[in-house]
Amino acid sequence: MIRAWTRALAALGLALLAQPAKAVTCESMSVEGSRYTICEVRPAQETLRLFLRGEGGQPYGNFSALETALGARGETLVFAMNAGMYHEDRSPVGQYIEDGQEEMRVIATPGPGNFGLLPNGLLCIQDGSAQVLETRAYLAQRPDCLHATQSGPMLVIDGELHPRFLPDSSSRYIRNGVGTSEDGQRAVFVISENSVTFHEFARLFRDVLKLPNALFLDGNVSRLHAQDLGRSDLGRPMGPIVAVTAPKSP
Repeated sequence: MIRAWTRALAALGLALLAQPAKAVTCESMSVEGSRYTICEVRPAQETLRLFLRGEGGQPYGNFSALETALGARGETLVFAMNAGMYHEDRSPVGQYIEDGQEEMRVIATPGPGNFGLLPNGLLCIQDGSAQVLETRAYLAQRPDCLHATQSGPMLVIDGELHPRFLPDSSSRYIRNGVGTSEDGQRAVFVISENSVTFHEFARLFRDVLKLPNALFLDGNVSRLHAQDLGRSDLGRPMGPIVAVTAPKSP
């Protein structure tokens, strides 16, 4: 199994080296029979942020609506992914901050579903960096996040897998998540292309991508927009969206 992870990591590294240097790169890889699409963002070089509502206060709900809104103001959608769990009206379940404005407070108590499977955590985007933080660490540090979204469970916590994940679990779903490097200079977003367990998904972040902290974003709503891949997934309406935007080319 270790050899399989090592080969996968080497293949991903060679693929990335073969590409022109960009602040957002998306690649496909296979590990132990499962397929993943992996998009790496350099927050210091790209505009990484969260989106929830457009003009009038209505949630965007899909990539197309966000893309249209951005286009009207001279921007393009480079990358996007659903970014956390939400209620039926698409309001965030836990902490949500957009452009420095808090819409929803932190939820730090256990609860039903994946969100409440503690420890859960947050993606905190600051000026030029991004960090995945376990919720208790977030509350202790109180970082000044320009954007933040809470989800759960954590996949990897300081290099350790979530303690509730089982190697022999039979619970398999399409899943997406995000991990960050220790220095906050790499944010790596992953979506599985086939059903995987939490244990398999978390090991990808820890053992292949070598990221010390990673957060599960969702399973039922996992979707990706990647301009480089010519991909923009359709599906049920989303709540929060994490995205990289750029000025439109002349």
